[in-house]
Order: sequence, then C-alpha cells, then structure tokens
Amino acid sequence: MMENDMPEQDFAQIYLTTPTEFDLEAFKPRLAAVLAAVPVSCVRIALTTTDAGLLGRAADQLRDICHKFDVAIVVDNHFLLVEKHGLDGVHLVSSSRHVREARKLLGEDAIVGAYCGSSRHAGMTAAEIGVDYISFGPVGDMGGLGDGARADASLFQWWSEMIEVPVVAEGGLDDDSLRAVRDHVDFVNFGSEIWQAQDAAAEAVRLVAILKGA
Repeated sequence: MMENDMPEQDFAQIYLTTPTEFDLEAFKPRLAAVLAAVPVSCVRIALTTTDAGLLGRAADQLRDICHKFDVAIVVDNHFLLVEKHGLDGVHLVSSSRHVREARKLLGEDAIVGAYCGSSRHAGMTAAEIGVDYISFGPVGDMGGLGDGARADASLFQWWSEMIEVPVVAEGGLDDDSLRAVRDHVDFVNFGSEIWQAQDAAAEAVRLVAILKGA
C-alpha cells in the first residue's frame, strides 16, 4: 500500500495525476521537476488514448522517472498493462468494478485503488472488496464538468474517523478546499491544479505549503 512506501510526515501525502493528453517528451522534464521539488507518494497515468503503443511508451518512460525518485506509478483502468510495463498498480475509475479481477491478476503486492465520487456506499463497498485506497471527489469546482456532486470536507472527516482504508481527495482543489480537507485525508491528488501552471514545480511547492498549514 502506498502509505507504507513513504517516510512518515505530518501532512497529507501527494499523489499526482498526469494530464489526459500530453506530449511525452515535453512532459517528462516537467514531471521530474515536480518530483525533485516536493515529496510525492504516487503518480497516476491518466491518458485517455486507446493507442496501446502510446500508453506503453508513456508507461515505460514515466516509470523510469518515477522509480528514480522512489515514487510508485499506477495507471488508470488498464490493469493488463501493469505487469507488462513494470508499473506498481492500477487506479479504477469505476468504483468497485473490476477490483477482484485486478487483484487476482496483479496479486496482493500491487496497488489497487478506486475512485468513488462522493458516495460513502461506493467507498465502503470497494473497501470491503480489498482496495488499497479510496479516492473521493471532486472536492472543488470543476468548471461545470460532471454532475455537480461534490465530496465535501464532512465526507473525508467521517471516513477518516470510521474507516481504516486510506482516503484520497481529488478534483478541483483550490486553496480553500485544500485547507478544508487537509486534516482528514491520507493523500491529496494534484492534476490540473499544477499542470496548468507555467511552473508546475513552483505551484506544487506552494500547494504543499498549504498542506503543511499555511
């Protein structure tokens, strides 16, 4: 599980998600700069392409960067790519669907996480099946995307008090929403929050300062 792979720290660990589309050669130095600037627990490849060759190249090259920094790397949904490309696990975006299948194929040592929207029930179901973490979101405004449902701070507080499975906050994290959830989560997921910045590493440093209590 991810939390056992990192030294203890007194603030939520950082979990990065790649853009859904990117130029691999341009993205690699940006990722490396962020990993050098802040402590990251895991990176998730979130490419939406169905081009297996492109996914494979991204998996191989981003894996090498992540493992150089002792950072785990997982991929959205495509658990059949995990062993082939030496990844550390899979993130399932459809809650508990395919959890058993992924676990059976990848074994107990692989990371298997699940995104559960804002649903306590979906989170508890996935936790009972045996995921390593639950991800709830979006936490903040997604600019009109999605159905408008939010995972508010009370959900993370309840989960942290009642459930042992680690929880991730993701989606639309601005400064205020980050402050609202930071004391109730094990991981905070940053994606567009940093990649849209001209200097992704500097923005990551700024957000970590908020995680630390700024």
